[in-house]
Amino acid sequence: MIQTTSGSRRSVLFGLGGLALSGCATTPIVETVRPRFVIPPLVPIDARVERITRITVCLRPFRAVGPRIEAEAFGDKRLVHNYGHGGSGWSLSWGSAEMARDLALSGGVGPVAVIGCGAIGLTTATLLRRAGAEVTIYAAERLPQTRSARATGVWSPDSRIADADRAPLGFAKRWEDMARASWAMHQTYVGQPADPVAFMDQYLLSDSGPRPQTAQRQQGAVTVRFAQYMSRLNDLTPRSVEIPADALPFNKPRVRKSANMQFNISELGRRLMADFLLEGGRIETRTFHSPSELSALGQPVIVNCTGYGARALFGDESIVPVRGQMTWLPAQPEVRYGLYYRGIGVTTRPDGIGLQVLDGDMMGYGSIDETASQDEAREAVRRTAALFEEK
Repeated sequence: MIQTTSGSRRSVLFGLGGLALSGCATTPIVETVRPRFVIPPLVPIDARVERITRITVCLRPFRAVGPRIEAEAFGDKRLVHNYGHGGSGWSLSWGSAEMARDLALSGGVGPVAVIGCGAIGLTTATLLRRAGAEVTIYAAERLPQTRSARATGVWSPDSRIADADRAPLGFAKRWEDMARASWAMHQTYVGQPADPVAFMDQYLLSDSGPRPQTAQRQQGAVTVRFAQYMSRLNDLTPRSVEIPADALPFNKPRVRKSANMQFNISELGRRLMADFLLEGGRIETRTFHSPSELSALGQPVIVNCTGYGARALFGDESIVPVRGQMTWLPAQPEVRYGLYYRGIGVTTRPDGIGLQVLDGDMMGYGSIDETASQDEAREAVRRTAALFEEK
């Protein structure tokens, strides 16, 4: 027993679940230790239109039935598909890469061609190389120029991953397997130099009144109920807790705090490319306009990791683009937290502070417009600045 010397003289048993200590005949007093939140001073985000440095737009490849991870005969070759991850490409990259690797090497270890150099292509190629295959990536662009580089960069493994009403039987379990495998691999990058993967404090702000109605998940005649599977990972991800809002710079009365895994995409991408090349992989610049051009490749196994590009290359009309825009402000090294409040999301990364308007689940659904919207950018800045106005 640990004797307390301040206040009343009490015996306190910590962390033994009520088990008696050897040689102790008395019943110990078990106290519930409540966590005391130490809230560090938070620096407000300097959100002004004149500070916008860039605007990035990404088309996320949504498939109602979920990602396509399957193999088929392709002439005298084996073609493995690994694409269509919606807004969950980075988050599920390693888990889906494991599945694609196993399909690619089911007939034995030999030379493999990987098409695409985004998050899915690089992780798939890396696992194939580590399994002993001779791997060449063929791509028109390196990762910094791909759509993967324009992603938000937060752990979001069920973001537009499938339609809950159209996903096949057993998909939720398959998704969970991918998510858990990816989570485990991403952990190996936490704490590495330049923080390729790190955990960031997240603040969810809300008002005292009733919550707003959930936005209609509908675009014209199309109705989508995006699948939500995160409850299957409750044993992995940090839980949010409500904290006092008085000491925080936000002007909203209710605040919940959590921590979320976040990808420093520029550094993580650099690491992935460097590791793949150091381990003996090759990258060759090449553009493919039709599947028939793949037949000219010398490798007997081809893995298609073209993401949204598979819609044009393979004529896959099941891929629906979901447009997402990020408005970027210069990085503030003293700002190390993210925010969300009623349709505005804020992500802080070493390369900048990203603001995103998130009005409704169907925002951007079906849009192929990759041009930057100045009006949307100004609205993102305005809403962010409003969160720091005087209470």
